[in-house]
Amino acid sequence: MSLTSYSDTDSRISGQLPESIRHALEVTRRGCAELLVESDWIVKLQRSEQTGKPLRIKLGLDPTAPDIHLGHTVVLNKLRQLQDLGHTVIFLIGDFTSRIGDPSGRNTTRPPLTIEQIRGNAQTYYAQASLVLDPQRTEIRYNSEWSEALGADGMIRLAARYTLARLLEREDFTQRFRANIPIAMHELLYPLMQGYDSVALQSDLELGGTDQKFNLLVGRDLQKEYGQEPQCILTMPLLEGLDGVDKMSKSKGNYIGIQEAPAGMYAKLLSISDELMWRYYELLSFQPLQDIARLRAEVEAGRNPKEAKVLLAREIVTRFHDAAAADAAQADFELRARGGVPDDIPELRLSLPDGGLALPAALKQAGLVPSTAEALRMIEQRGVRVDGGVAEDRNLRLQAGSYVLQVGKRKFARVLLG
Repeated sequence: MSLTSYSDTDSRISGQLPESIRHALEVTRRGCAELLVESDWIVKLQRSEQTGKPLRIKLGLDPTAPDIHLGHTVVLNKLRQLQDLGHTVIFLIGDFTSRIGDPSGRNTTRPPLTIEQIRGNAQTYYAQASLVLDPQRTEIRYNSEWSEALGADGMIRLAARYTLARLLEREDFTQRFRANIPIAMHELLYPLMQGYDSVALQSDLELGGTDQKFNLLVGRDLQKEYGQEPQCILTMPLLEGLDGVDKMSKSKGNYIGIQEAPAGMYAKLLSISDELMWRYYELLSFQPLQDIARLRAEVEAGRNPKEAKVLLAREIVTRFHDAAAADAAQADFELRARGGVPDDIPELRLSLPDGGLALPAALKQAGLVPSTAEALRMIEQRGVRVDGGVAEDRNLRLQAGSYVLQVGKRKFARVLLG
C-alpha cells in the first residue's frame, strides 16, 4: 500500500475536474501523508487557474542546525514540484521562532538558541535549499520581520485569540502535563508564533512534516480569526534514517547530508536495508510511480535488490552533484567492495616510537577507529588489513615505512612511519 490512500469519492471528484486541475492534485498528493482540506485545495487551484494568480505556498524551517539532510528534502522536493506548477513558493526561515524552540515531539523543554547560533545556521540554510528549489522563483523571508514588530501588546492580543485548552490538545503537551513534566510558558507560544506566520504571509498552503500537523492547524485557525481564507495543509512523512528506526537526524548520526561528498553519499545509500530502500524510493525518487512499482515487482520476482539500490543511489548523487560524480562514486564503491585501494585515501605521517608503533595505536591515530579497544575488536574479527593482507596479530608493531591500513570495507589511510 502506498503512503496515501484516497477514497472512491475522491477519485470520482478528481475524474470530474479539468485535466490541469487533476494533474495539480496528483502532484500535490504524491507521497503525502495528509492533505487538509482537499476540497478547499481544489477550489484554490481552480481559482488560481481562472484568475492567473499563483497560490502562495509556505514552508517554514527553523535553522537549528547548519546543514540540510535528505530528510529535509522530502518536503523541499514537494515544494519544488508545486513551484514547477507555477505557484509562489515562500521559504521561511524561522529566525524568531528558533529563539523559542519547537517543542514538537519533545518530552523535555528544548533550550532556546542564541541569536548568534541562529544567524550562523541560517547563513547556509537557503544556499543548501537552493539545490532543490529554483532560487529565481523562491521568495525568502524571515519571521522576525513581523514577529519582533508585534511587541508585548501584540503578543497579548495574539494570545487572546487562542485558548490554553486547545494548546494542551497537542499530544506532546498532553503527555508531559499528565506525567507532571514541566512545560515552559515560552513553549506554549511556539504554535501561536508559527501560526501567525501564516497570517503575516497570507499563505494558501503550508507544508510540514507529520510532526508539525498541530502547528499547521493553528495557522489555519488564526487565519480565520484574522478574517483571512484559511490555508490548506499538506503534511509529508518523516524519513527514517540509515538505521531504519529513528527519523533522519544529525544528532542521531543516521543522516545523509545533501552536501556530502559523492562517494560518502553513495556508500550510505547502498548501506540501507532492502526494505528501507522502497521507503526512500517513494519519498526521495523523482521516477514515475509506475516505474518504481515495476522495479519493485522485478525485485520480488528475483532481481538482485542491490541493482535497485544502485539506481536509487545514482539518482540521488546525480541530483546533488552530477552524473560524472555518480559514476566515480559507483566505481569507488565497487573498488572498495573488491578489496581494492581507492586513489584518494588520506595520507598522514605518524611518529615512530622505539620498538615500532603498535597496530591498534596506529589505527586510532589514523582516525580509522574511535578507540584502541575498537581496534582490537576489529582485529579479532579479521576486519583489519595492512597492505591488503588480513591482520591477525593484535600485537603487531609497525616499523619504519609506508603502510596502507584498512578497517572494514570502506575506511582507508596511508601512514608514513619514520
